[in-house]
Amino acid sequence: MPGPQTRGPRRPLSVRGPAPAARLGGNSRLRIGVGRVLLIGALVVAGVKLVQVQGLQAQELSLQAQKQRTTPIDIPAERGSILDRNGNQLAFSIEVRALYILPQRARKTWDEARAKDPKKYAVSYDEHAREVAKFMAETLGPEVNGEKTDEETVYQQLVKDISYEVLVNEAEPAKAAKIVAKYPSEIGSEYRSKRIYPNGELASNIIGAANWRQDEKPPTVQGILGLENAQDNVLAGRTGRRVVDTMSGDDTLVIPNTERELVKPQPGKSLELTIDIDTQYAVQKIISDYTKKYGAKNGSAVVLDSRTGEIVAMANDKTYDPTDFGKASEDQKRNTAVAYSFEPGSVNKIVTAAAAVEYGLFKPDDVLQVPGSIKVADRVIKDAWNHGTVPMSFTGVFAKSSNVGTLEAAQQVGQERYAEMLQKFGLGRRTGSGVPAEEAGVVPPLNQWSGSTFGNLPIGQGLSMTLLQMTGMYQAIANDGLRIPPRLVRAEIGQEGARSEKQRPDGVQVVSKETAKTVRDMFRSVTQSDPRDPNQNGTGKPAAVPGYQVAGKTGTAQQIDQACKCYSQSQYWTTFAGILPADNPRYVVGVMLDAPSGAQSAAPVFHDIATFLTQRFQVPMSPEQTPFVQLQL
Repeated sequence: MPGPQTRGPRRPLSVRGPAPAARLGGNSRLRIGVGRVLLIGALVVAGVKLVQVQGLQAQELSLQAQKQRTTPIDIPAERGSILDRNGNQLAFSIEVRALYILPQRARKTWDEARAKDPKKYAVSYDEHAREVAKFMAETLGPEVNGEKTDEETVYQQLVKDISYEVLVNEAEPAKAAKIVAKYPSEIGSEYRSKRIYPNGELASNIIGAANWRQDEKPPTVQGILGLENAQDNVLAGRTGRRVVDTMSGDDTLVIPNTERELVKPQPGKSLELTIDIDTQYAVQKIISDYTKKYGAKNGSAVVLDSRTGEIVAMANDKTYDPTDFGKASEDQKRNTAVAYSFEPGSVNKIVTAAAAVEYGLFKPDDVLQVPGSIKVADRVIKDAWNHGTVPMSFTGVFAKSSNVGTLEAAQQVGQERYAEMLQKFGLGRRTGSGVPAEEAGVVPPLNQWSGSTFGNLPIGQGLSMTLLQMTGMYQAIANDGLRIPPRLVRAEIGQEGARSEKQRPDGVQVVSKETAKTVRDMFRSVTQSDPRDPNQNGTGKPAAVPGYQVAGKTGTAQQIDQACKCYSQSQYWTTFAGILPADNPRYVVGVMLDAPSGAQSAAPVFHDIATFLTQRFQVPMSPEQTPFVQLQL
């Protein structure tokens, strides 16, 4: 019987051997299949996204990319001009160009181009910079408005190891274009505007100054002083806009020749002034000469059109260069004719004369017994010359400038009516002329008058006014009693010459037409001269103009001595206000000299200005000479 079969040792049932080969191969194919499906899905998604980006969203994404590499820049508008009454330019702007380079970028670009094409770019950047500098110096010249543009100076700028360098600020546009056209990869051009004052210092106290302000946003010409500042909104216009390509990470570094305009700027309006440039020149020279001759601290003169109140000339002895106003002192920049108040002295006596005639208290030939002094409250007022009681005509009181006679008449007018007349003449308030920095002057209100106040005001002390206000008082008398507030800006001129006349201010009837004529006739005697009898001479003889009737008044007012806080016995304001011609008024002239040396009169200044006016505007001579009037009986 066969014995049992022999076998090897058995493995425990819990221990299994490797997976069958067939099973392993099945799992691998599964993973590969899944991977293929995922890859195909990813490609489908990428394809859909590509279609979306390049097709549906192409324009939007392109705009976004453009925004990332472009920078919007405001374009300043062309500034309006300032013209005189005849269209002569007092201030205007011209276009200039700032030429600049990005030195580091220019060097890098040149070196990279040379590495790629050494034949075309045979020289080094420094040698190329020398060529550029030579061309610029030949085109611009060795200097442009104070900036050096010689070859060596420009070369040193081109090779600086910096990101941005301005080569010249005020190049002529044609020359700048020539340079940029030759070297478009290196040199950039930037718009600038330059303010031009063709008459230099003439009327600079009125016109003011404006210059290019690079620190403004956007950079633009900005008014700094005078009308340029006060009328900046009118002159400046409306800003436009452009876009430029800029260096990555720095919007201030503009890549040359990448500008594109989006919105055109709207030019500013021009201002037509009431000033006559020839009269302004003559008056400015006359007042400057007399101020220097008399050793005065300051001097000013104003010419008004008697019928319209327009300012024909307004001049001061001190002026400044508006293109270099930083060097001017405060006195030079100040328009003394409106920004300086003073006590007018006897020029103010016209208020008493007008009130006394208007209220029917006196007639020109009425005789007053004028003593040598008069007491008002605790003050004793005397005339400028010693005399006992003398008979004077009412006309003579003003022609001889009697303080005592004036106060006698003022007392009959009364304080309330006198205060009202001061108000009608426009004192104590700005005139609204449009002249920048105008002061209001000071007139004490009636309820604050002390006992002696009415002894000061009628003779022109204890109140203050500007020269423009003083001249405006006489304009009212010249214009049949109708005071027209003075004005400086006549019209605004827009695009294509569209002219917008400024509305004329309403007049104030100070006194009747009859009163104004009577006062004009009375004040003609101020310039009266009688070589046989000095008692019949007016105080303003030097103001007379041969062939013309002149009405006016001299003034001498004591200044305050700061040491004693009292009236000085040596420092005066000397004034004159006059009407030309008195029989058919055309112009009113006011003059003020601040502390002239000695007993100088402002009458000769009026004479010279009035003489010029008769010639400049061909003023017809008076048909009759000024009638002789008995001043002192």
